[in-house]
Amino acid sequence: MNWNERIKRWLDFEGLDQETRMSLDLLMEDEKMAEDAFYQDLTFGTGGMRGEIGPGTNRMNIYTVRKASQGIADYIKANGEEAKNRGIVIAYDSRRMSPEFAEEAAKTFAANGIHTYLYSDTRTTPQLSFSVRYLHAFMGVVITASHNPPEYNGYKVYGEDGAQLNLEDADRVIEFVSRVEDELVISNDGYNPEMLVSIGETLDRAYIQNALTVCEQSAATPIQAVFTPLHGASGSTVKRLLEEAGYSDIVYVPEQMEPDGEFPTVASPNPEEAGAFELAMRYGKDSGADLLVAVDPDGDRVGIAVSNGDHYELLSGNQTGAILIEYLLSQKKSKGELPDKGRIFKTIVTSEFGRAVGEAYGVQTADVLTGFKFIGEKLRENDLTGEFEFLFGYEESYGYLIRDFARDKDAVQSVLLLVEAAAYYKTQGKNLRDVLIELYNRHGWYREALVSVTKKGADGAREISALLNSMRELPLQSIAGIRVSTIEDYETQNRIFTDLEKSEKIELPQANVLKYFLEDGSWVCLRPSGTEPKVKFYFSVKGSTEQESDEKLELIKDSFLDEVNKR
Repeated sequence: MNWNERIKRWLDFEGLDQETRMSLDLLMEDEKMAEDAFYQDLTFGTGGMRGEIGPGTNRMNIYTVRKASQGIADYIKANGEEAKNRGIVIAYDSRRMSPEFAEEAAKTFAANGIHTYLYSDTRTTPQLSFSVRYLHAFMGVVITASHNPPEYNGYKVYGEDGAQLNLEDADRVIEFVSRVEDELVISNDGYNPEMLVSIGETLDRAYIQNALTVCEQSAATPIQAVFTPLHGASGSTVKRLLEEAGYSDIVYVPEQMEPDGEFPTVASPNPEEAGAFELAMRYGKDSGADLLVAVDPDGDRVGIAVSNGDHYELLSGNQTGAILIEYLLSQKKSKGELPDKGRIFKTIVTSEFGRAVGEAYGVQTADVLTGFKFIGEKLRENDLTGEFEFLFGYEESYGYLIRDFARDKDAVQSVLLLVEAAAYYKTQGKNLRDVLIELYNRHGWYREALVSVTKKGADGAREISALLNSMRELPLQSIAGIRVSTIEDYETQNRIFTDLEKSEKIELPQANVLKYFLEDGSWVCLRPSGTEPKVKFYFSVKGSTEQESDEKLELIKDSFLDEVNKR
């Protein structure tokens, strides 16, 4: 069925709601946009689905949400009565249509005889993860598009362990969703209200009590800090947590504390970007704050800025991760609580900086594929084997997990530990930037960069695919005049040693990722985004000085991107 036939099917459907029909009529005025909205079904992948809100099979709307929910409901029913009785938990963030999509999903599950827990208001993604575990539910769903622009929303799926589905379970769910052929005819009108339970305060209290356990200090030390949830779901939870932990000098950015899916005071609600800190910096200067903290809309990623004289300097996810590792391990070592089997996890596109910090304390760091679900998978395996004691998990894209009562990155518990770390180092006359410089001087000057190129629509998807194919067919021999010593191709799961002319198997799951290691220890990685229409290029170098690393990073980055542009 081509895109014109899909549109006709929607136009001919008598049960189409009036708002969607009006939007569809407007869409028909732009053939290119109409094709993009209908040329495919919105991809339901290993983490769920994400897309622009609007009419169409390739958009987030009540019909595509019902389709995904019906497929998941069929999967739950296939797992028997116990799975149906344990049920599913649903949470949602502050985005456009999030409450409506959550309600549609909840009614669809309830209509299928599945016990359904629905949060009565916005909650964070990590709290959804925690709630699945706390309620011993069979699955979980959170309606969110993280830090995407306002026109996006998404649907993330969680397993019974509270982590995003592992690849095997995700494939089974995807199969069930793909069997649902017609999103328009799914009805949830006849659901049994008794199957749908509203949840809230009881789980809030339980989550806060667990989050307080990340503290390494027995009592809070005063610290001036500014916090903003960027109009997202974490504001009230973080405020409550910090107050219960004893931090009374926190300034909360008032213009951004209330959930608002239009994100009216920021160009992008992304804590990776300086613009997201604009208001926080203003309040920071007024209050003399040592630390600024910003959390993304669904509360799973956190960024910080630290005072550097007369301005605030944003730290990267790699830098913040290294600081948190240093603080955690140093505190545990001083108390004699550093476990023999302690383990840190990071993704393959995350800097080696954190590994170097961990090794100084005798703690091993293991790599996983990009995506926090792979850290969650390791935690699930460890529940059975007891092979290690989890100490920390993180990724360069500002996601951290300290205690695994949640099984996804958790900005809420991370905010508390960052505030505590800043307060602790302040008693030593240092801020977090000072700690970072000490770590660089101790372990080497690691520098990283990320370049994302947006490729929207069908044409963009084809361009990204063609680029990866070209890089495989004509592999690079050198970058910026530095020889490529190893190529890791996670699609073929081969590690190729170019200088030794041999290869070995990569013991990680298959993924469309290429990573180049250079003779000097630098590396470059490219991968399509799993959640956005982008191709991402990661760069990492290490030098003996800041200037050496900065110069090397720019040289390698420019050389590689020049090569990409020729493809």
